[in-house]
Amino acid sequence: MTPNDQLDLFSPAGRRERVVDWQVPAPVAKVAMGLSGMDAMRGIRDGRLPPPPFAKLIGFVMAVVEPGRIVMELEPREDLENTIGLLHGATAAALVDTAMGCAISTRLESGQGSVTLDLKMTFLRPLSVRSGLISAEGNVIKLGRQTSYTEGFVRDGKGALAVHATATFSMIGNNFTGN
Repeated sequence: MTPNDQLDLFSPAGRRERVVDWQVPAPVAKVAMGLSGMDAMRGIRDGRLPPPPFAKLIGFVMAVVEPGRIVMELEPREDLENTIGLLHGATAAALVDTAMGCAISTRLESGQGSVTLDLKMTFLRPLSVRSGLISAEGNVIKLGRQTSYTEGFVRDGKGALAVHATATFSMIGNNFTGN
């Protein structure tokens, strides 16, 4: 690489900018904790509750809300790419972890929640801006009092499986009555 080639890498013509706005999360969390998990997830999906700031930062949206099942969607962008032109694996991890955690939420009463204890992912094919609309599905396998288990799938725009994931979540909150 010549010095001129390196200068071209930093040229103004090659610069991009993305502005992200979000709602302050604490008041939204307070309202959401007063709702059942299903009502909170539907509220986010339907625009009655603002999505979490992280969802706005990455750019994913909640597309499907069913008992024990959530589908998140992401239109891939170049600002999520790594240096070899593929979406960074953390993008898929954030997407599927969120889908699996939200799937648990659909089965919870107000004041209850979950946090990720472990996340195992198997990357089966790369994702890129050419992948089309990416979807991540999270499904509850077992809802428990102290821990819950989930399975997730990330698919490209043609429906091809790109990532398979499993996760264990720790249950938090008052009056947990999982089965």
